[in-house]
Amino acid sequence: MRNWYLVYCKPRGDEIAKLNLERQGYETYLPLIRQRRRRAGKSAIRVESMFPRYLFIHLDTETDNWAPIRSTLGVTSLVRFGPDPTVVPEELVQLLRESEDGQGIHELPIGDFKKGDAVRIAEGPMMGYEGVFLAKTARDRVVVLLDIVGRQARAKVDISQLESAH
Repeated sequence: MRNWYLVYCKPRGDEIAKLNLERQGYETYLPLIRQRRRRAGKSAIRVESMFPRYLFIHLDTETDNWAPIRSTLGVTSLVRFGPDPTVVPEELVQLLRESEDGQGIHELPIGDFKKGDAVRIAEGPMMGYEGVFLAKTARDRVVVLLDIVGRQARAKVDISQLESAH
């Protein structure tokens, strides 16, 4: 009987654990997401683990040798609640796999803002300005009401350039 389990990995070790477990013949699954990160004032899109430090592994309770898992480079332990490793529902892994794009990466919506939300422009020529989210237009552009030199002005910016002002 094959089930999915969770492997708890060392800090920033989930990709190393995945590689080393697969070299030993284990089937693994590491869900990835595309996410915007700010570093040194610049924004960049990076692909990273959806669940940092966690990795799914598909094991058979009767035929697979579980002993080498804990000593695999990058692995800390199997996730347990009580004495036995916890089974992850097959439906959860299936749902995660079905929501990936063609490259095996999950796309998370950038900026789920509502009218009236306080926003800050995180990049571009108006970087640093704060305003109020007004509306979303076509092609991921949004209208933001900014207070510039004591006057209110509407500006259209790419939604990926916004962040919450809170």
